[in-house]
Amino acid sequence: MTGIIITAHNLPLDNHFASLPPAFYTRLMPTPLPSPYFVAASAPAAALVGLDSARLAEADYVELLSGNKVAERSQPLSAVYSGHQFGNWAGQLGDGRAILLGDIATPAGAIELQLKGAGATPYSRMGDGRAVLRSSIREFLCSEAMAALGIPTSRALAIMGSQQGIVRETVETAAVVTRMAPSFVRFGSFEHWFYRKRPEELKVLADYVIDSLYPQLRDAANPYQALLAEACVRTAEMIAQWQAVGFMHGVMNTDNMSILGLTLDYGPFGFMEAFDADHICNHTDQQGRYSYGNQPQVGHWNCYALGQALLPLIGEVALAQAALDSYQPAFAAKMSELLHAKLGLLTEQDGDTQLFDGMFALMQANHVDFTNFFRALGNLQVAAPEADTPLRDMLIDRTGFDAWALQYRARLAAENSVDAIRKTAMDRVNPKYVLRNYLAQVAIEKAQQQDYTEIARLLAILEKPFDEQPEDQHYAALPPDWASHLEVSCSS
Repeated sequence: MTGIIITAHNLPLDNHFASLPPAFYTRLMPTPLPSPYFVAASAPAAALVGLDSARLAEADYVELLSGNKVAERSQPLSAVYSGHQFGNWAGQLGDGRAILLGDIATPAGAIELQLKGAGATPYSRMGDGRAVLRSSIREFLCSEAMAALGIPTSRALAIMGSQQGIVRETVETAAVVTRMAPSFVRFGSFEHWFYRKRPEELKVLADYVIDSLYPQLRDAANPYQALLAEACVRTAEMIAQWQAVGFMHGVMNTDNMSILGLTLDYGPFGFMEAFDADHICNHTDQQGRYSYGNQPQVGHWNCYALGQALLPLIGEVALAQAALDSYQPAFAAKMSELLHAKLGLLTEQDGDTQLFDGMFALMQANHVDFTNFFRALGNLQVAAPEADTPLRDMLIDRTGFDAWALQYRARLAAENSVDAIRKTAMDRVNPKYVLRNYLAQVAIEKAQQQDYTEIARLLAILEKPFDEQPEDQHYAALPPDWASHLEVSCSS
């Protein structure tokens, strides 16, 4: 395509997933969205696929990314998969409102473009196939915020809206968000064929994933065991990164778990504010299965579900178990690495686990704001406890903080930590800005009044989460009182 101007019509799409047999998907066209209009676009996401985000507001791109037109090389389809939801086998699921347009070749590999909210599919399960503006804004902002935090994630290219009414708890307006990822294959994609006792299709899918996404595994003694081990490690490390920034996914069903270890399907997510390891961000999750503290164990459980699905290909339970055994060490190693960085520690020493545990116990007892506490911790000075007042004031139990800070200072002194150097390093890993629910809600409410400026402003701030951005300090503030009434659930 060198020298050719890329337009919505000639978008250089391929569709590698369409090379799979027809049983893996249904070919269909998106359902047109009445009178679509541009809401928002991400410049970093657009750059990944060689697009200019400014052009996505043009009429042709609005038509394309709302599902009203299809590029000449597109082969739209929706994929089938199954899954465990809240620990129970749910049977066939699939892309109930998502349509894959195809993939674009990039220097880093092919990236798929998928429309979410593009209309009903054979997998909609009585749903309308639409997404509402509210949830589309949340997914768009969080996808890009997570990417800026360095956490593996699907990306969000753009949102297109419409005044079409969509019934959820109330009548809301429709939207389509364009998602991007190297692949949207999930753990549930493999479970689908295992539970249907279709080993041929199971092998076809596993070979496709290995050959297109993990070619380095093809030469392993048992490529399917290697695939399971790779998925376990990537999932473990991703969840460790969630824990380190206080992110809660909310719906860690196996159909929402990426075979690439990407954060996928942003529904009732949340970022921890007042710390509580038992916090449940999803109002639908009455039993707390997907609480913050449970996420690492649920990730392990999901890997076991994947291991069960891949067992016919792996061949021996012992080989599958060996692959699954990689999860916990990978999580522990990544979590240790991240916590050492968050506390500005350059070495690992005996007693570090106790230091970390003591810190989290203190945070739990005082329900301290997760993001602000770690950001402020970078200001601690080894030889000046008298300067701790702003940090101490975040906690009710100041005496408890003093006792823990004494241990922390001793630990820093043991490796001759330099305050200024340590603060710079800590500020690179402890974000100042995250997508708090109330910030998203403000942007949503303005957008519902057809004012989309807050989405763009918030996106710009979240794209630089580690920078001070003094002109936008209030975006790092604690949630206002009215935010305590905010609830997010699976209905989107």
